[in-house]
Amino acid sequence: MSATPPIFTTTSAYSLGFVTAVGIVAYVAAKTLLPKNASWQDRVTFIWLAFDGAIHYSLEGSFVYYSLFGKQVIASSGPMAQMWKEYALADSRWGVADPTIVSLEILTVFGVGTLCFYVLKQLVQRDPARHYWIIVLSTSEIYGGWMTFCPEWLTGSPSLDTSNPLYLWVYLVFMNIIWVFVPLWLMYDSYGHIAKSLRLAQTVADAKKN
Repeated sequence: MSATPPIFTTTSAYSLGFVTAVGIVAYVAAKTLLPKNASWQDRVTFIWLAFDGAIHYSLEGSFVYYSLFGKQVIASSGPMAQMWKEYALADSRWGVADPTIVSLEILTVFGVGTLCFYVLKQLVQRDPARHYWIIVLSTSEIYGGWMTFCPEWLTGSPSLDTSNPLYLWVYLVFMNIIWVFVPLWLMYDSYGHIAKSLRLAQTVADAKKN
């Protein structure tokens, strides 16, 4: 009879510690780079996109590195590989270079990750064009999450292990659902800015015609 796996391990601790550290750096960057009169919405957006971009480049970038050219996370070594081995206990596809996951992550790292830092630059420069790119970025995040889990759900979730509370509620639920709710809020906020500007422009144009 196999022993029950522990709920929390040393790898769990430094994995969550790494994510927390990235969040702290994102917060400090917002305090440092944004003007003091920046709105709370812009501050939250900056912190999220700095966190998001850093996670895509560092954590997910390492997954892509470990999963290309015939490599797999489960056969790799190093701190980042250990973190992915830990996550693969919850979703085994991440340990074996599942082609759908790797394809999505290539787009996420090089496309979405880069776009995060581009929008951060626009935020610092107070460029209102950022709202278009925020919607593009947020749509990409939600689509990526859907394509990560929907095929798994449709086949009965054979790769997911929900027996451990840490795997289920932290790794599978919390660490993925924030990439749904925060992008949805960003889309809502940016839609409001874009719609308001377009309505104002239409009102001005109509006034000129009259």
